[in-house]
Amino acid sequence: MTQTPALQGKLLCNEPLARYTSWRVGGAAEQLYIPANLADLQVFLHQVAHGVALYFIGLGSNLLVRDGGVRGIVILMHDALTELHFDGETVYAEAGVTCAKLAKLAARQHLHGAEFLAGIPGTMGGALAMNAGCHGAETWDVVRKAQTIDRFGTLHLRTEADLEIGYRHVGLPGEEWFVAAWLQLHTGAGDIAEEKIKQLLAKRLATQPLNWPNAGSVFRNPEDDHAARLIEASGLKGYVLGGAQVSEKHANFIINLGTATAADIENLIAHIKATVKQQQGVELQQEIKVIGEKDSVHE
Repeated sequence: MTQTPALQGKLLCNEPLARYTSWRVGGAAEQLYIPANLADLQVFLHQVAHGVALYFIGLGSNLLVRDGGVRGIVILMHDALTELHFDGETVYAEAGVTCAKLAKLAARQHLHGAEFLAGIPGTMGGALAMNAGCHGAETWDVVRKAQTIDRFGTLHLRTEADLEIGYRHVGLPGEEWFVAAWLQLHTGAGDIAEEKIKQLLAKRLATQPLNWPNAGSVFRNPEDDHAARLIEASGLKGYVLGGAQVSEKHANFIINLGTATAADIENLIAHIKATVKQQQGVELQQEIKVIGEKDSVHE
């Protein structure tokens, strides 16, 4: 009889998720698992019943967890899957590595091509899953291949040919989640990459409301236009609903003024979409992922 390996990670029940999301809102997860490493995650998933819903989160940016919480299991990748290795111009990064860390360490090795990742406030898992990007570059521009895990704990190697990759979208086959990737960068001269990152971060600080809880850009940019311009043109810059506000610094950001509920934020997103549609004739596409159950107390 084969004995099932013991779990090495941490399993928490009814764990409040607000502390794990950049908006600092949301209800509790029925269960939250923090794996010790990739092998431990495989063991854990192998033991999960087939019908249980699974959600993978990194830094909790680009994510809205509703006030009623999440049924099923939330798996926290940040502080768990954090291996990062350099082999010449190839970088291996697990899904829990922050984009900023990868960009900065690559620059110190005089590797070019990953500087844009410094401007993405999340982990590599999230960047892979949504083809995150900024300043004209996207994650899958530099990814050679990726590793995924399915709900049974089996690992798969995936290349761009296996996936549907578009603007802020990556279609995976079946129930799979990214756990690692191999990036192909190129060697450059001197401190050019580090200087580029400094400039990018300075611009981000000057143009985004980083001193308030936020989840990054709320809407995708329409073709040949910007969501922020459309929102501002509709008179919504600074608009407040409950404890949530359309940022006065960048109209495509919603900030938590300190008392916001997830319902405030979700209702504000709906109000922005309706107003922009009515006034500008444009249907904004939401970039933020919403999970969980609504709570009648906050509706």
